Amino acid sequence: MSREKASRTPKVPRAIGPGWGRWLGRFFARVIWNTRIVGKERVPRAGAVIVAANHSGWADGPLMIGCTPRGTHILIKIEMFRSAIGWIFRLSGQIPVDRGNGRPALATALKVLEDGRVVGIFPEGSRGRGDGSNARAGVAWLAVHSGAPVVPVAMLGTRRTGESTGKIPGLRRRLHVEFGAPVVVTGIEGMPKREAVAAAQAQLQRALADHVHAVEERTGLWLPTDHPAERGTPSAAGAADAQD
Repeated sequence: MSREKASRTPKVPRAIGPGWGRWLGRFFARVIWNTRIVGKERVPRAGAVIVAANHSGWADGPLMIGCTPRGTHILIKIEMFRSAIGWIFRLSGQIPVDRGNGRPALATALKVLEDGRVVGIFPEGSRGRGDGSNARAGVAWLAVHSGAPVVPVAMLGTRRTGESTGKIPGLRRRLHVEFGAPVVVTGIEGMPKREAVAAAQAQLQRALADHVHAVEERTGLWLPTDHPAERGTPSAAGAADAQD
C-alpha cells in the first residue's frame, strides 16, 4: 500500500466509543421520537456482525446507533466529521468515508470486524427512497472479506413523501426499526473475489429489499414515494465501488 493511500485510511476506532454514542441515539429514539424496535435478539451477541439498513432520511443514523443492541461503528460520509457535530462522530467511534474513494474506509471497517465488533452501513449509499433495491457493493465487499453475517434492518417513518432528505422528524413521530434474520452469503466458495462480491451483492440487495417490503406491509408505515431533491450525496461506504 502506498504512503498516499495509507494516509487516507481512517484510524481504527476504539471499541469504547459506540458505548456512549448508544445513549445519545437512544435518547433520540425514545424521547425525541416514538420508536418501536423489533428483533434486537436477531443481532448476534458476540463476534463480527454487519448491520445493513435502508436509508431514506436524516434520522436513520441516530436510530442505527441507538437501536442496535451492541456498540456499532457506522460508515458515515466525511463531510459530517467536518461539521459542527463532527466531534460526536469522532468520539463515538464512527468511520469517515471519502466520497471520492471509499476503499480506505472499508479497509478500516474490515479491521473492526476482524476484532469481533459491529459495523453499520447504509448499502444504498445516499438518502433516497429507501427501499433497498439499489444496494451497492460496499456491504458485499465487507461480507466476503470478513465472513461476517449481515443483519438487514428496516427503518420506516424517518422521511415522509414530500419531505427533504435532510428534514429532522418532528417530536414524538412514530418510527419503526426492525432487525431481520442474519444473512450469511452462500454459493461463493472458490470464486475469485470480484465475482464473489458481485454474487454477494445480489444476495444482500435482495435480502434487504425483501425485508423492508415485508415490514412495510406488516406495519402500514410506508416509504416515501417521491424522489428526494438531495439525491446523489453518498452518506456511507455503500457508495464505494469496492470489488476486490
